[in-house]
Amino acid sequence: MAGSIAVKQSPFTWEGTDTKGNRVKGKTVAADEAAVRAELRRQGVVPVRVRKQTVLFQSKGRVTPEDIAIFSRQLATMLTAGIPLVQAFEIVGNGHENPAMAELILAVKQDVEGGTALAEALAKHPLHFDDLYVNLVEAGEQAGALETLLDKIATYKEKTEAIKKKIKKALFYPAAVLVVAAIVTTILLIFVIPEFENLFQGFGADLPAFTRLVIGLSEFMRSQGWLVAFVIGGSITGYLYMKKRSKRLREMQDRVVLKLPIIGNIMNKAAIARFARTLSTMFSAGVPLVEALDSVAGACGNVVFENAVMEMKDEVATGQRLQRAMENTELFPNMVIQMVAVGEESGSLDEMSAKVADFYEEDVDNAVDSLSSLLEPMIMAILGVLVGGLVIAMYLPIFKMGAVI
Repeated sequence: MAGSIAVKQSPFTWEGTDTKGNRVKGKTVAADEAAVRAELRRQGVVPVRVRKQTVLFQSKGRVTPEDIAIFSRQLATMLTAGIPLVQAFEIVGNGHENPAMAELILAVKQDVEGGTALAEALAKHPLHFDDLYVNLVEAGEQAGALETLLDKIATYKEKTEAIKKKIKKALFYPAAVLVVAAIVTTILLIFVIPEFENLFQGFGADLPAFTRLVIGLSEFMRSQGWLVAFVIGGSITGYLYMKKRSKRLREMQDRVVLKLPIIGNIMNKAAIARFARTLSTMFSAGVPLVEALDSVAGACGNVVFENAVMEMKDEVATGQRLQRAMENTELFPNMVIQMVAVGEESGSLDEMSAKVADFYEEDVDNAVDSLSSLLEPMIMAILGVLVGGLVIAMYLPIFKMGAVI
């Protein structure tokens, strides 16, 4: 409700007796102990002991997209098995290893227990359950097929997280190696090269040009290294700050990334895979195409595709076929457009989109594996040039002296 003040929820454990006199216990989240006791009495449980949980020296952690994907699959499986919704939340929440995720699940469970619709309860946590997730759950509740929709959500989350993880893995390895190479080079320039410089001062002969260049670079790093670090740190901070606030900058960056050799091809295929997977999931849930495209735009993971899908949405809203709208963007390959056209003609757009998503997800997997194989020798060559170049520069004068002798 607008203008309401959020009350901090805390985890509690409780024990009590039910209407049959059986001993029962469990966990929940509430504002205070009185709220827990009141809720238990409303459920027909006589509270015997209520304790607030306090965990010392343990990080609460954070909720990751992978946690949401696993939660969706667990909830879908339990509902399919006939377990009531509240009980399913109780089981999943109490058994979760991540304290932050457990607290989130139990908070949603408390809202549902109080009579709030599941979609509305999830919408209270927009950082973890986006509009697409909430809309699909709402569609499932209205159609009386919540377990089916949750199964689709779980599949969607698992597929999208898998493709994100693949791309991150492909980019992390070369980035990590290059950072290590930069650190090693900096250490050599600041601490090792000066020792050789002191040695060369007693030679009384001219040093090779390459050696003088490296020594000059070493002197610059020792005297102005703090300035270099400040400029690099400031540039990165400024870029991240502007990226969060400027959609134009993000669009420019995404447009450049899509045009990069090899990596651009992978990012393009990944965006198409997310587009097709989201469209399939939304359309199969019975969401109208125009509304579905709204969620699809935000799920593409690329501002260029996001803008294109929003343009497609406007065209479809005026009666244009999706196939024609996709052609107008000039972003989608002919194969994707033809598959969508077949889906529109046959009334199986969700199935055709799912096939496109499967194809491109597999294509991204293969491309990432190929990229990893290609990058390994390139990275080794870069390391060899950086470190080997410094070593050669320092030993050139020694080789020169040996030749004279």
